[in-house]
Amino acid sequence: MDILYILSSLLISYLIFKILKHIDSKRDKNCYILDYQCHKPSDDRMVSTQFSGEIIRRNKHLRLNEYKFLLKAIVSSGIGEQTYAPRLFFEGREESPTIQDALSEMEEFYIDTIEKLLVRNKLKPKDIDVLVVNVSMLNSTPSLSARIINHYKMREDVKVFNLTAMGCSASVISVDIVKNIFKAYKNKLALVVTSESLSPNWYSGNNKSMILTNGLFRSGGCAVLLTNKRGLSGKAMFKLKCLVRTHHGAREDSFNACVQKEDELGRVGIHLDKTLPKAATRAFVDNLKVITPKILPVTELFRFMLSLLLKKLRRNSSKGGYTSVAQAAPKAGINLKTGIDHFCIHTGGKAVIDAIGYSLDLTEYDLEPARMTLHRFGNTSASSLWYVLGYMEAKKRLRRGDRVFMISFGAGFKCNSCVWEVVRDLNVGECLGNVWNHCIDQYPPKSLLNPFLEKYGWIREEEDPDTFKFRDEPM
Repeated sequence: MDILYILSSLLISYLIFKILKHIDSKRDKNCYILDYQCHKPSDDRMVSTQFSGEIIRRNKHLRLNEYKFLLKAIVSSGIGEQTYAPRLFFEGREESPTIQDALSEMEEFYIDTIEKLLVRNKLKPKDIDVLVVNVSMLNSTPSLSARIINHYKMREDVKVFNLTAMGCSASVISVDIVKNIFKAYKNKLALVVTSESLSPNWYSGNNKSMILTNGLFRSGGCAVLLTNKRGLSGKAMFKLKCLVRTHHGAREDSFNACVQKEDELGRVGIHLDKTLPKAATRAFVDNLKVITPKILPVTELFRFMLSLLLKKLRRNSSKGGYTSVAQAAPKAGINLKTGIDHFCIHTGGKAVIDAIGYSLDLTEYDLEPARMTLHRFGNTSASSLWYVLGYMEAKKRLRRGDRVFMISFGAGFKCNSCVWEVVRDLNVGECLGNVWNHCIDQYPPKSLLNPFLEKYGWIREEEDPDTFKFRDEPM
């Protein structure tokens, strides 16, 4: 009996040990944001609509119609008067960039953000275990990640990932890489560096499908410090709840929706196809199908399924007969607000923000962070999500337990999303590095109306081309 008692005790002890070990390993696989730092370029790189018009006017290949098209896009984009551009634009060299221009632009960004992040968190470069860099439009040798390692003299065993050509959704992809590394390794610190290189990517032709990007993108970037160290969880800002990536690259129309290529005269640019809105919608819907069951309560999922069933039954009953608009069933939509408190939307443009707001039935309060980010900093590609998050923090909207939904789109075509839980109340006074601190009291402004639109409002109308004296009339 004693032997049986000893064996049973050992078996129970072993089972308890395995259970505790499993729970312990799960805790070490969490992914936290410890801190982040967005880049604010110097004021001598600030771009107004007037200066944008001057840059456009320097393109001798533009005809009147293309010039008007681009100006109309700029004044209607939702971008304000205080965004930033690379230095070579102010030197009039956008059509003849050098590799050093691109590298200097990136160096100015990452030295500023990484330095502040490390100092604020009392860390040394050698404390970083994982480095993920994503800059889509610059592929240098050595890589940007290697340049960062060289500048900061990081450890020889640092795990390094250098992502290019991943588009505006690369930030979420970078987080996904870190998340998966954290599943395999305990007690790690990861640094995600996200930006876009504009210096070598100015399109100097006149193809309408390719000149649009010239007026929409602005300089920016962000460095994000993530960890799965249990001892640092109390200092963390956010905890990753779930992440979903959707890739429609197998579909030809989605694949060709956003492509870097040469125009008829051999000038390189980004072609935005007319299929882009449809490709983005498809990817968005498919992404929501996967992530909503992970983040919404059962009651909302049940309500949504029931509304779809009723809609289908009404359609079947109306077959063979005429259905008026008043009789048509209302569009069934899912209410993300039952599981989400804040929406961090990629600032791809006013139309992108409007479309997501309509699809998800969001209020102007929900869309304000994205709209204000677009107005103040423009579309900074993959880093734009962090400026939106910074706005929410600066406005003291984020409280412990709140959930933040991030969503972004990218060439390929991709839609990537994730949900962060706020770990503690975020008081902007605690974070001296918030990029919005200097101007948050000015937002939202009374009007987002572009002053250029007020001065040249007739640009929206069909006027006699002779009245558009853009060659000799100052902007």
